[in-house]
Amino acid sequence: MVGYGWLATLVTVAILAGFSSVILVMLMGQSRVFYTMSSDGLLPKVFSDLHPKYRTPYKSNLILFVFVGAFAGFIPGSVAGDLTSIGTLLAFVLVCLGVIILRKTDPNLARPFKTPLVPLIPILGMLVCTAMIISLWGPTLTSAIVWMLIGLVVYFGYSKKHSKLK
Repeated sequence: MVGYGWLATLVTVAILAGFSSVILVMLMGQSRVFYTMSSDGLLPKVFSDLHPKYRTPYKSNLILFVFVGAFAGFIPGSVAGDLTSIGTLLAFVLVCLGVIILRKTDPNLARPFKTPLVPLIPILGMLVCTAMIISLWGPTLTSAIVWMLIGLVVYFGYSKKHSKLK
């Protein structure tokens, strides 16, 4: 529409601000996930090094900032958004599966959060998230499979040998 160019610009700025805040929060969370995995021996020790003063996983943050920055510089925003979606949905599927497995294998485990109607709710969660994953664009699914294979190579090449739990 004529005369609403300012609105398009405003929406674009809002989208960029939204993406930036989501990426920042995800990076901060991911560095803590890598810290925990490193503490368990699943990733190299550099990911669990804490800053002497602030007690944050600063090396993990730096590595992730460089990696994600390079990734964002060379990957179109739509692909990055779809990969983020597929990763989040897959994590939800795994959490739902974990709820079912832990209820069976360790029913007396202390649970600060309760899931009602197990296994119905986790099964429905897995089905909905899997349907959303399948509905994503073909190249995104291919990219996600490649990243999953890279993760499996890391696991079987490094993590399995170094795991503290064995």
